[in-house]
Amino acid sequence: MIQRKTRWAVAPWSLTDEDKAKNLAAGLSVPPLVARLLVQRGYDDVAAAERFLRGGQEHFHDPYLLLGMKAAVDRIRLAGARNEKIRIYGDYDADGVSSTSLLVHLFRSLQYNFDYYIPHRALEGYGLNNKAIELAAAEGIGLIVTVDTGISAVQEIEYAKQLGIDVVVTDHHEPPEQIPQAAAVVNPKQADCGYPFKGLAGVGVAFKLAHALLERPPLEWADIVCLGTIADLMPLKDENRILVRYGLERLRSHTSVGFRALAEAGGIELEGLTATNVAFGMAPRVNAAGRLDHAKRAVELLTTEDYDNAILAAIGLDSLNKERQRVVESIVKEAEQQWQTKVTEAAEAGIDSPPVIVLAGEGWNVGVIGIVASKLLERNYKPVIILGIDEQTGMCKGSARSIEGFDLHAALTACDELLDHYGGHQAAAGMSLHRDRLLEFEGRLGTLASEWLSADDWIPKTSVDLVCSVNEATLETITELAQLEPFGMGNPSPRLLFQRTELADRRTIGKESKHLKLSLGGGRRMLDGIGFSMGMLAEKLKPGSKIDVIGELSVNEWNGQRKPQLQLHDVHFDPAAADFPDREHFGKVYQRLKQLGQAPLEGLNARLSQQSGLSLETVELMLDVFEELQFIERGNGQMIAAPSPQKQDLSASARYREAKQQFEASQLLV
Repeated sequence: MIQRKTRWAVAPWSLTDEDKAKNLAAGLSVPPLVARLLVQRGYDDVAAAERFLRGGQEHFHDPYLLLGMKAAVDRIRLAGARNEKIRIYGDYDADGVSSTSLLVHLFRSLQYNFDYYIPHRALEGYGLNNKAIELAAAEGIGLIVTVDTGISAVQEIEYAKQLGIDVVVTDHHEPPEQIPQAAAVVNPKQADCGYPFKGLAGVGVAFKLAHALLERPPLEWADIVCLGTIADLMPLKDENRILVRYGLERLRSHTSVGFRALAEAGGIELEGLTATNVAFGMAPRVNAAGRLDHAKRAVELLTTEDYDNAILAAIGLDSLNKERQRVVESIVKEAEQQWQTKVTEAAEAGIDSPPVIVLAGEGWNVGVIGIVASKLLERNYKPVIILGIDEQTGMCKGSARSIEGFDLHAALTACDELLDHYGGHQAAAGMSLHRDRLLEFEGRLGTLASEWLSADDWIPKTSVDLVCSVNEATLETITELAQLEPFGMGNPSPRLLFQRTELADRRTIGKESKHLKLSLGGGRRMLDGIGFSMGMLAEKLKPGSKIDVIGELSVNEWNGQRKPQLQLHDVHFDPAAADFPDREHFGKVYQRLKQLGQAPLEGLNARLSQQSGLSLETVELMLDVFEELQFIERGNGQMIAAPSPQKQDLSASARYREAKQQFEASQLLV
């Protein structure tokens, strides 16, 4: 037996959904599997699905629907007309770098008098600070335009006003109760903002500002928007999907100097670039600047027009990223040791280990603790907070990552009096507090987690889009699935469940037989499955067995041949599990009933069970279905088969649908 590694959560599917999928398949000329996935993701009519698949710049929303946009544009244009010195004030992560770079390109094209400023992560921390504002005043800055920051800077913006500096805020983070009294505040998440899409990244809001100032969408900078949107894990829906698609196209075919250098330094192929390549290849190198040095190094790369400067900057970022990987590995090792000590102490005391992992260490680089938190969450599947302690002041700066069901922003809000600063959203957040409050902070979070989370919430979950058959996994269908790209947050690569699929063969491949290769299906239609680091499962699987597998479809190209392939995520095999009767079983039993024509009910189930090899319960289910579909009648101790029944699909029977749904649910129980 092979147990599932996670809970399998298959999205619900109904006959109504099936009808919608059939309409989409016909209306859009796409394979049924693609149509079903579109319906599953909420695009259940032709117009909505057409926009999702093929939407372009004509579907951008009017930037002036953003609350505060007119005031922002008026104030910036006034600064331009006066030749007033403007300072772009950004953040040190990839979204902040992208936002800053986009406005550099914008103000450069408008020939404004400007510069930019990004605080040092370790020395200044996140957001506007008074020393930076004092520096701006001393250097004659009349207007600060924030990007990817500023929505919580109530006191700092008030201080800037006292020093004669106006501030225009553009941000996308969750607004606090009190909004800064700035010259303009542009954030789609403001309570009174009627903008129809709330999921813009910081660079997305900057793009809308550029759209308004230029009176056209500046798609020449879509590559920068693509980087920041993907790096900040924004949902690839609505405008984000359009922007990222345009950005990927630009990166592939009209690559700027900076991105070309970044790709060369990182060994990234631009021709077939995907959102995944951006997320795991480009974004970490851009982020490395702010994590270990200064984010301005990344801005210089994205805004230079000189290739020699660009390649030097890109090589520098690549080196920083390698150093970042070494630092992360070291802190992860220390943090894991700390956690195991806590687990051991809890076991010795006869209590459960803490529900929330809160770990702190002196000398831990605050620029990488978010990555460390992500790695510990992956290993332990608990909410994680990692904090770096300043040895001299005792202040801790932390970064948090959460599991589904535990809202970090809500939890930090409940701990407000313990914290100096905090911000973020459900899945990720940052905070600062004194080390003396760590123990109480950990206890408070643990209490909240125990109250908010159910037993199932502590088990990792794998979301599954659809149940699929080997017959549907054709080259044509897999090629058409590319229409759903780009994949990422809010639009993940489709995960499909192949349930009770026949295993034709299995073997191990790779060095030390580390990987697993399966041949799934029977007859002429076969599907290869590849499970990386799953080689140890081979000896537990027997050809001819029925197994359940979850994976992502792709095309394997080798020696000029193209074959469908399933990249395996999880495998389940229970040799004792019963099968749900398929259409062939129903057909054989019905043919036997038609041959009988009429027969006593007494003993009928037992005879059919013996003849078919099916259980008595299964035979009774079949008779219930046949009766509901009016294929047979039962009454007065007799079964009578209808001589010419109306042709109907088994799924038209409510009894059939209910039984199949119950069976599938039982198969997915951990």
